[in-house]
Amino acid sequence: MPLSPFWIWLIVAAILFVMELVLPTAFMEATVGLSALIVAFLSPLIPSFSVQIVLWIVLSVAVVFLLRRYQPKRVPPVLKETAEAETLTKIPAGGTGRVLYEGISWQARCGDPRLAIPEHQHVIIIGRQGTTLIVMPEDAIQS
Repeated sequence: MPLSPFWIWLIVAAILFVMELVLPTAFMEATVGLSALIVAFLSPLIPSFSVQIVLWIVLSVAVVFLLRRYQPKRVPPVLKETAEAETLTKIPAGGTGRVLYEGISWQARCGDPRLAIPEHQHVIIIGRQGTTLIVMPEDAIQS
């Protein structure tokens, strides 16, 4: 006994809702599942399964755009104030080197273009320009 389109769309919606609970996809499966649920209840009115699929795609896109404003906004990572790092390479005066900050290697330059910072030196992060950290040696700040 074949399943009716209503039950097919209901099963698709249930699978998508369960996937949303398991996978971290920022409500994508839930919005597509909601569209499948709507198509399930409209399927008795639309006899053509291919038209139902087109309706599901159109509804999915519409629901994603309508519910997008309710998704959490991605906030760019903010550096902690007075964060500490360690130089991996020498930072020459006026040049750039590499520092280790929170387990990640970052490009860095000294806040004072006249200072050079040797490798394996503890530094304080005083700012950021794009993906380059602006650092100062600990002893230069403490004195």
